[in-house]
Amino acid sequence: MNRQGAVGALLDIYEQAILDLTNVIKSIPDDALTKIIDEKTTDEDCKSIQKILSHVVSSGYSYAISIHNLKGQNVQRPGKIFHVTIAEYLIDLTNVFIFTENVFREIKDNELEQFDDSLKIKTGWGQLYDIEQLTEHAIVHILRHKRQIEKIKSSQLN
Repeated sequence: MNRQGAVGALLDIYEQAILDLTNVIKSIPDDALTKIIDEKTTDEDCKSIQKILSHVVSSGYSYAISIHNLKGQNVQRPGKIFHVTIAEYLIDLTNVFIFTENVFREIKDNELEQFDDSLKIKTGWGQLYDIEQLTEHAIVHILRHKRQIEKIKSSQLN
């Protein structure tokens, strides 16, 4: 984690966020993955640790694919995969980062910020982001779900 330039900084921070998440989840027992942790939520992605992690992995690929497709590609976002072991999610999170890192091999520092809305990425939820903003969103997305899982661990898994 000592990449150069603005792209390198984003990748270093993204990699650290993923490592921080993996450190939080690696001690979770596999049998806790599918336990319903919030029966009242209307957000299907937050009902269990399994659903949270599948959402995080799927979203990670989605962000990277959106950036990749900005270069004229037409890669489709993969569907969510629900695993029954933490080890499988650890592999998935590593692979999300490797995929993202490969996408960024084509991105130059001067391409990160874009002020012309017609050249921005329209997200699935309707917002327009340039590459830097979407990557920053991806980083914060990991951190928010890491915090969520930390709270679950301290309140429900002890």
